[in-house]
Amino acid sequence: MRLALDSFWRALAYSLHPRVIAWSFIPLLLMVLAAFALGYFYWDVAIAAVQLWLEQWALVVFALQWLETVGLGFLQAVLAPLIVLLLATPLIVLATLLLVAVVLTPVAVELVARRRFAGLERQRGGSWLGSLGWSLGHSALALLALLISLPLWLIPPLVLVLPPLILGWLTYRVLAFDALAEHASRAERHALLRRHRTALLLMGVFSGFLGAAPSLLWASGAMFIAMAPLLVPLAVWVYTWVFALASLWFVHYLLAALQALRAEAQPSMPTQQHLDAATAEPVRAPEPAALPFSPSTTPAPASVPNQP
Repeated sequence: MRLALDSFWRALAYSLHPRVIAWSFIPLLLMVLAAFALGYFYWDVAIAAVQLWLEQWALVVFALQWLETVGLGFLQAVLAPLIVLLLATPLIVLATLLLVAVVLTPVAVELVARRRFAGLERQRGGSWLGSLGWSLGHSALALLALLISLPLWLIPPLVLVLPPLILGWLTYRVLAFDALAEHASRAERHALLRRHRTALLLMGVFSGFLGAAPSLLWASGAMFIAMAPLLVPLAVWVYTWVFALASLWFVHYLLAALQALRAEAQPSMPTQQHLDAATAEPVRAPEPAALPFSPSTTPAPASVPNQP
């Protein structure tokens, strides 16, 4: 947990770096253009479809009639646009996350690596194509989870919990892969994601709830629905900054964890001196010098003749 907190404060400081802020405008510009283009062509169609869907629910019709009797009939005009915005928000957030992963995460990796981990070897265990496939595959799973949980959004507490949880899981899976793609090998990436799974998931969920904060604007009243053309770009920029912060957070955390992992493995790796000693010829002890004669060949003493 200490590493997560230390990495967060570092990421918060790095997120205010002029280079990070400049690059954050690229996803912002792309998302604003896409949001206004889709709104221009499909806003009225989407509202009409939602109104038709609401009219098929007897309970909703009864509730709308009751609101009209108590003088709150104007809420009927707000309900359909509000539902469209609530349904579109997860898609906008998801697309923003993918753009940040593609555009900003490589910038974050370079910035953090140059300043803190200049000596960390780059083993390039993940390619750009592999990162794209990883992100799209997990995004498809997140979309499926959002669709399956859609009926539960009608329960007020769950609509504030389920989308951020799903988005947090996706944030963890996408940004963790991209943070390690340049420096870690495939085996190191698997080891780090397995060892730090809980901490990374909590970081992703926290980022998901932080990113969902601008969505509360849509539930604040009719005034914010009317100001949607102004608030949508602001909300998209907040999404972009939050995911840029999350990207820097994952980069700081995982590069520090990768450095620690390699430091743990270093003592067990044989050095060249050890290898030379293991392959060298054994030194034999010098054999003792040969004696000029052996005990078995000792000449017998000369016989002395008997004296008369």
